[in-house]
Amino acid sequence: MTAVSAAAERYIVFLETMTPATLERLEELCAPEVHFCDPFNDVTGVAGYRRVMAKMFDDVGQPEFVVTGKALAGECLYLRWSFSARGPGGRPLRFEGMSAVDFDAAGRVIAHRDFWDAGKVYEKIPVLRSLIGFVKRRLSVD
Repeated sequence: MTAVSAAAERYIVFLETMTPATLERLEELCAPEVHFCDPFNDVTGVAGYRRVMAKMFDDVGQPEFVVTGKALAGECLYLRWSFSARGPGGRPLRFEGMSAVDFDAAGRVIAHRDFWDAGKVYEKIPVLRSLIGFVKRRLSVD
């Protein structure tokens, strides 16, 4: 097992078992200049990445990532995952996404890019739900 493949497995375990108390592990898993981005955030540095994850725990209840597929190509780990949580008012929130995670030669994460449909979150906000439904109906083929 290479340093990167072992680091990839450790990182997957971290993502699937992440809690507010385990966010300190980002220091050992990531390079100091790690770059994290998703549809709402684009931060550099371990402290920024930790703030993004801490906010997730503040904003939703019982967040959980389940990795449903993975592929390692050189120093890049590609993940397919499912996210579930309790959104505002305790309503279920669930969506799927993908991540590209780059490692340095020492096995530390240097970049984590998440790709998922942010509209799934917007649709849970009552004021935006009607507007998004209207736009979808106008742009869809059927």
